[in-house]
Amino acid sequence: MSLQHAWYARAGWLRLLRPLSALFTHLVRRRCRRLRQLGAAAAGIPVPVIIVGNISIGGTGKTPLTIVLIEILRRHGYRPGVVSRGYGAKPPTYPWTVTADSRPSEGGDEPCLIVQRTGVPLVIDPNRVEAVRTLLQDHACNLIISDDGLQHYALARDIEIAVVDGVRGLGNGRCLPEGPLREPPERLASVDWVVINGGDGMQGVQGLPVLAADAVQMQLAPMALVPLQDGPVLTGDGWPYSRRVHALAGIGNPSRFFDTLRLMGFDPIEHPLMDHAEIQPEMLELEPQLPIIMTEKDAVKCRQLTPENCWALRVDAQLPEGFEQQLIQRLAQLSAQQTGQNDGSQTA
Repeated sequence: MSLQHAWYARAGWLRLLRPLSALFTHLVRRRCRRLRQLGAAAAGIPVPVIIVGNISIGGTGKTPLTIVLIEILRRHGYRPGVVSRGYGAKPPTYPWTVTADSRPSEGGDEPCLIVQRTGVPLVIDPNRVEAVRTLLQDHACNLIISDDGLQHYALARDIEIAVVDGVRGLGNGRCLPEGPLREPPERLASVDWVVINGGDGMQGVQGLPVLAADAVQMQLAPMALVPLQDGPVLTGDGWPYSRRVHALAGIGNPSRFFDTLRLMGFDPIEHPLMDHAEIQPEMLELEPQLPIIMTEKDAVKCRQLTPENCWALRVDAQLPEGFEQQLIQRLAQLSAQQTGQNDGSQTA
């Protein structure tokens, strides 16, 4: 049994790791206090900062949520920019601006996907504060979204959104290495919104603490099958080929992707990969010869390979109608508070 499987199966032998988990939790809390002080000292960012993150390792749906947030904010006149660590990226230098032509090897697969889908200005840097400074210097952004970075406390923030996998939940609710958490579950009580991705919302997620705000249900809806070579964009209903397909997923939770394909009527031969895994040409030479469907995140790594009979499943995050209004109201409140502070300082 792998460690990750043990976390979500709540294996009893994990209790042997509890002393290490207790030490990890203590160090996390101490680091949080220290970096929050640094973040407060560096709070001179002149625009609102929204953090999209999670407290568990592995994929939870942060990138689709970031994309839909960009769309929401633009509808209301905001000019968002995005910062990211750029996990796995090896750019020539930091900070690094990711463009639609950037290779995932230098920009990271998730940042490249975000830019290709939205055209948003995006800068990667392990130091998110430096990334924000570059973004504001080079682009006319009036709001920043940090894709991941809930634990990057050196970056001051105005709004925190934590994403939780609605199927896997928080596993056994323990911090590393006994469990999958980067911070204790009670951390979710301090964020502005908890977004439950998939599943049955709060009813289906065990181990969640009492939250500061109601949880928001998010669903990832399959929208289209996009060919990696020239060809028509298809829907699941309009798929003219074999329903028996190879399914390739290098994401945090490949099972979610395979289950989505089944719900669309496909019969996938599963090819799970490590999250952020590099795609080599021979990995697409699969037998029997059938169509290959992969995630969008994997597809951005195949642009130079020009594989035949390969498709990317595009998914869009869907949120309750009320969330958009709540978010815009919260940003308006922040703007009013900032205006009041500026007026007060000028009067003084």
